[in-house]
Amino acid sequence: MKGMGKMMKQAQQLQSKMLRMQEELADKTVEASAGGGMVRVVANGRQQIVTLEIKQEVVDPEDVDMLQDLVLTAVNDALTRSQEMMSGEMNKLTGGMNIPGLV
Repeated sequence: MKGMGKMMKQAQQLQSKMLRMQEELADKTVEASAGGGMVRVVANGRQQIVTLEIKQEVVDPEDVDMLQDLVLTAVNDALTRSQEMMSGEMNKLTGGMNIPGLV
């Protein structure tokens, strides 16, 4: 039973560290762009888009499809980078152990 108590304490410590890490990641951001910087997206560590900038020059009413493609590309890239940032921080926390349900 002594081993079980130690394991529970370690699990609680890991949970506490994970909560702190999630709070810290909320303040960290990643940036992605498309179209040579014509569309720029910033996402935080919670995989939330916090900034979306579109340069006026890329807004062409005759080519809405291109603008949509640029926005999708930049958003998807920003979210991927945010997920990679989260995974990297999680690996640091867990020592690379694959714990189901964490990421």
